[in-house]
Amino acid sequence: MKRRYEGRIIGIIPARMASSRFPGKPLARICGMPMIGHVYLRSKMSRALDDVYMATCDTEIADYTASIGGKAIMTSDKHQRASDRIAEAAVSIERLTGGKIDIVVMIQGDEPMLRPEMIEEAVAPLCGDKSVIVTNLMAEMDTEEEFDDPNEIKVVVDKAGDALYFSREPIPSRKKASSKVPMLKQVCVIPFRRDFLTEYTKMPPTPLEEIESIDMLRILENGRKVRMVPTKFRTYSVDTPEDLRAVEDSMRNDALLKKYCTADKI
Repeated sequence: MKRRYEGRIIGIIPARMASSRFPGKPLARICGMPMIGHVYLRSKMSRALDDVYMATCDTEIADYTASIGGKAIMTSDKHQRASDRIAEAAVSIERLTGGKIDIVVMIQGDEPMLRPEMIEEAVAPLCGDKSVIVTNLMAEMDTEEEFDDPNEIKVVVDKAGDALYFSREPIPSRKKASSKVPMLKQVCVIPFRRDFLTEYTKMPPTPLEEIESIDMLRILENGRKVRMVPTKFRTYSVDTPEDLRAVEDSMRNDALLKKYCTADKI
């Protein structure tokens, strides 16, 4: 994909130690490696990206990133939204490298089962259609338990594949459904056109965004579109220590793990 797209595509992973639900989460170990190490090294495998950076306000995260040969950008510790952190980092990267970024891919640091192909899936619509300004991956959920989990962001889409609404509640409702309802969740690989990312961060926070604590609602409330991209890859975000243990069990036989989880990276 990168060979067919002339613009510059940069992946940025926002990470901070002060998680309200799981303090220190980015450096929690999975199969011997800190979680953000898995995310960073898997992201580097993507053919869609010209480079990958960590965006953080914590020296522990920056130091670890450097120890595995990665690049970290220090950002403000005042950001409440990951999108604001990556926007600040994008400006710093452009200043450091002397080149404009065309697409910024926000890659959440709590998705250690990320596949590099997922980044390529998410970026593809922006490479092929200039009217698309931001995309999200979405995946089907297998269980009602996952559908009811407020840590999983649910989404409903229109016939064109654009998001109608995001919620931490189960949407659509199952109460009156005569058949199985679509259970779709946001998967946190989110590419923005660089100019739209700047526009987005200048928009004031919106009521539904604050009620749901979901960044993408600011875009919908301002009448813009979020293109949703289906993926068949299965990932699980880490929001609690219990999630960490479950993900570690799932990753023990992961085919990608042996390609990057070496002694010098741990």
